[in-house]
Amino acid sequence: MTMKRREFITLGGGAVAGPLAARAQQPAMPVIGLLGSATAREWAPSVAAFLRGLSEAGFAEGRDVAIEYRWAENQYDRLPSLVAELIHQQVSVIAALTTPSAIAAKAATAIIPIVFTTIADPVQIGLVASLNRPGGNLTGVTILNVEIVPKMLELLHEVVPTATTMAALINPTNPNADTWSTGLQVAARTLGLELNVLRASTERDIDEAFATLIPLRVGGLVIVNDVFLITREEQLAALALRHKLPTIFQSRESAWPAV
Repeated sequence: MTMKRREFITLGGGAVAGPLAARAQQPAMPVIGLLGSATAREWAPSVAAFLRGLSEAGFAEGRDVAIEYRWAENQYDRLPSLVAELIHQQVSVIAALTTPSAIAAKAATAIIPIVFTTIADPVQIGLVASLNRPGGNLTGVTILNVEIVPKMLELLHEVVPTATTMAALINPTNPNADTWSTGLQVAARTLGLELNVLRASTERDIDEAFATLIPLRVGGLVIVNDVFLITREEQLAALALRHKLPTIFQSRESAWPAV
């Protein structure tokens, strides 16, 4: 799923960018629309990496390209309106940093090139036709996080093999929520475990979810790698320590507040 970077950023280069030239008057400098599900502060490291990548390709913000930033601040229902703003700004390409961002961008335009990152299978969720021939106006990168989640439960079971009841925390507003839940339930049955799937999309939901865990007497907790939950890593780590609950995160960065 690769495409020459300059084809996305320049206005006249190639079949993908070509339709843009037919639109109404374009800005003098190509504009990148960067769309994120969380906040600018929470995604600052990713933005810094994005700018480094542009630099390595020979582009600098303000010199060769302009960037319009849009952040949903963990309110996924804002994404369609943010995409509409970028389209109104006549951006040359949209960089969608998350699965919800990519889905919103795809729904809004079949003309503007979209580069995405996703934790899901982009074919399964309908972003592209296939991995080797994405087709349409989208291309990007996936880390196939959905397949990893059931494995997290297996690893947690190895750490606390005497536990018979486990729990998982999922953001229900994430497009992958049902897939995660189904995969975890299948893994739990295979391991002979009872699994309680808890849902949280706000800070209050997280507190209430942990309060629910106490009477359930769960032996461990899986934290699914959702953008909102990642941005609440300190709160999650503190609650896990307070309740002395073995908890597995997908990345080292999410677990650091507990160290």
